Amino acid sequence: MDKRLSEKLNNLRQNLTKLDSAVIAFSGGVDSGLLVKVAFDVLGDRCLAVIATSETYTKAELEEAEQFAQKVGVNYLVIATEELKNEEFSSNPVKRCYFCKTELFSKLKSIANDKGFAYLLDGANLDDVLDYRPGRLAGKEIGVRSPLEEACINKKEVRQLAKELGLSNWDKPSLACLSSRIPYGQKITLVNLKQVELAESILKQHNFPQVRVRHHQNIARIEIPKEDFTKLTGPVLDDIVTKLKELGFIYITLDLQGLRSGSMNEVLDNN
Repeated sequence: MDKRLSEKLNNLRQNLTKLDSAVIAFSGGVDSGLLVKVAFDVLGDRCLAVIATSETYTKAELEEAEQFAQKVGVNYLVIATEELKNEEFSSNPVKRCYFCKTELFSKLKSIANDKGFAYLLDGANLDDVLDYRPGRLAGKEIGVRSPLEEACINKKEVRQLAKELGLSNWDKPSLACLSSRIPYGQKITLVNLKQVELAESILKQHNFPQVRVRHHQNIARIEIPKEDFTKLTGPVLDDIVTKLKELGFIYITLDLQGLRSGSMNEVLDNN
């Protein structure tokens, strides 16, 4: 590990030591996974990882998060969030993530208060400051801290540190809830969330591990890395089209810009 990265890891450890105890929002992704690992190494039983499950996340992600927590050895809880019951969330406004994170962090705060933990933490890193993330406002209002950001650790460094520490998820593709596949203003329902989940599972079965299927009502807009475009040939392409149409999509399209995080926010940049 180079000196600069080692110094950032030491800063992270020192900062966590000062917190005494903490509840960590753990999604199963590499960011919060790194935080859980380092916090457990520093705080031991004085940290608790909380995994939230709802209709906006897949069962596979829940299982992977639990397996990771078990491997690390950290104490963890699985809780259910009910953001879909909130019309302010399900109507899918631009501030959708604010209402989702308010639901999550409010429940985490109750857990922390009930169990005597001093702080609430999330896995936001330094790069997240640059993105449109209204959920961060909810975190600040409720008092959530972001130790990776505080230690000036960016996304690339998160992966480097996770690899150095031997974490199994160091190269896991970035996660995003299923509702992020639905354009702002289009209502989020159990039906379209399930369509997205099943559509993406079909792509993954054909060896497309990094994929987003954006749900534009009767149009499925597939985002995969540009280098994977050549895989969409012959029987593979035919099978994907057939199965996505069976899910209820009429038109199956490939986004020629390729996979990119937060592509639904591009409409905001044009307004």
